[in-house]
Amino acid sequence: MSVLLHKTPGRVARAAPPGHRAQLAAVVALIALGGVLAVTVYAVITAAGDLLLALVSVFLLAFSAWFVLTRRHVARLLGLPGVLLGLLGMISFVGGHPLELIGLVAVLALFGFAGRYAMSHGRATLEEVHGKAEPARRGVLIINPGSGGGKATRFDLPEEARKRGLRHVLLEPGDDLRELATKAVTDGADVIGMAGGDGSQATVAGVAMEHDVAHVCVPAGTRNHFALDLGLDRDDVVGALDAFTDGIERRIDLASVNERIFVNNASIGVYAQVVQEEAYRDAKFGTWRRMLPEMLGPERSIDLQFEGPDERDWVDATLVVVSNNPYQLRRFSGAGTRPRLNTGRLGILATRIRGSRDLAKLVTLTTVGQSRRFRGLFDWSCPKFEIRSGASVPVGLDGEALLLAPPLRFVSLPCALRVRVPHHATGVSPAAAAVALTRADLTALLRIAVGKPCAGVPAKA
Repeated sequence: MSVLLHKTPGRVARAAPPGHRAQLAAVVALIALGGVLAVTVYAVITAAGDLLLALVSVFLLAFSAWFVLTRRHVARLLGLPGVLLGLLGMISFVGGHPLELIGLVAVLALFGFAGRYAMSHGRATLEEVHGKAEPARRGVLIINPGSGGGKATRFDLPEEARKRGLRHVLLEPGDDLRELATKAVTDGADVIGMAGGDGSQATVAGVAMEHDVAHVCVPAGTRNHFALDLGLDRDDVVGALDAFTDGIERRIDLASVNERIFVNNASIGVYAQVVQEEAYRDAKFGTWRRMLPEMLGPERSIDLQFEGPDERDWVDATLVVVSNNPYQLRRFSGAGTRPRLNTGRLGILATRIRGSRDLAKLVTLTTVGQSRRFRGLFDWSCPKFEIRSGASVPVGLDGEALLLAPPLRFVSLPCALRVRVPHHATGVSPAAAAVALTRADLTALLRIAVGKPCAGVPAKA
């Protein structure tokens, strides 16, 4: 029996049964899962003592490294013996059990690759769900020539834009990007694209939202996290332009802090304070080494207050990340990306690390996939969030260093942006494409293995 999947209003997509290759991939993934369980059980039975020693070594290494990083002058040296002992313990474990480790990595990789192939070929495609968009009539591409180390020049984006009948605008030093984008829309652009980093994407997306025109993300920045979560190939800069002429359109959320739009996240706390320093760009490690003792040592200086998920006030957070839709944080596969971009909620990650013991606990628990057991780590979602402080708050907003006046008021803007991706793009983020050891994913693999279509859509945003 086929599965009906709703498209845009008035349209329905019917998921076809999986092909033979998808079925075979699902079977391989399930066999690999058996291998994962077998290797794990064997390691626990034959090397339980060594596993315990390895975890103790991880704890000692994290404890001592934190002491070294957060103390000044000669006091740092007191943590070096612990760092060395921890490293020796971990190296000893790896050297004593190479076959088990190689075998576990191999079957996990096989499970991941085969499972991902099966799931991606057993679900409805992005086109089936959202339908193709009409080609842009008056498309405009704004290009930041200096972004990403000069990607626009290397890929000759102005010429590629002309080939597709697009008007391009070069962002010159001193130009106001928001003004350029607004002028392009008021002059009649029905689709507006940005070739640049995530901060530039957020600015142009904000203008596109206000005027209800479609936005195209061209990954010409350095990291291009927004493009990654849209399911674009970040290495195919030129191919992203096809969204203007042969694209699929959907609606996704945006978010704002004190009325500033962002597409990815806002980082508050340790990271945001460090990147505010002028010396950071030229001496990253030296800046971290100089500032960590001040922020996280015995006399810490981070002042943040907010209400946590348990409705209790936090006053001693080390790091807070507020994201436009929650990140996948519970498993390694796809970690740090967002499964969906249309939940209508903010993702909140807050950490409270009072000293080296707390950090060591967190690192050790994370090593065995149990980071959620750490009492100083919380992640939750909500439509609104507020952070208070007694002074201006350093914020890393989509990679841009800002200093904002408190309180910081974060708001999710559900389905605020019309975004287009090329027809050939997957439209699936790593978190959405990943296959994990969960009941839902295993059930989906079983359905595909026996030739039944898998309900659900890889691109849920």
